[in-house]
Amino acid sequence: MTETLISLISIFFGIISANLMGFFFKKYSFGYTGNTISGVFGSIFLIKSFGSLGINPTIIMQNGTVNINLLILNIMVSILGGIMALIIIRKFKLIMKVRSKV
Repeated sequence: MTETLISLISIFFGIISANLMGFFFKKYSFGYTGNTISGVFGSIFLIKSFGSLGINPTIIMQNGTVNINLLILNIMVSILGGIMALIIIRKFKLIMKVRSKV
């Protein structure tokens, strides 16, 4: 498993989590395309933010072996990033709606 594959798996989990969040909670849904885009950017942003703490693909693949615990933590952070992106975008949308009426 290479660092690139770990990054793609993380982004994939961010996409899946954002689409599942939009499917089960309709008020946070922006359609399939909107959920996918927010899942990608949310997971990348949170993974990059936590990368300095040692949850980046290079450290996961240190010494040529996969550190399973860090991989699972990386995936969980990516899932959280996808979900948080939908919530934050929904809040921004509501704020913009209120400001446009004023």
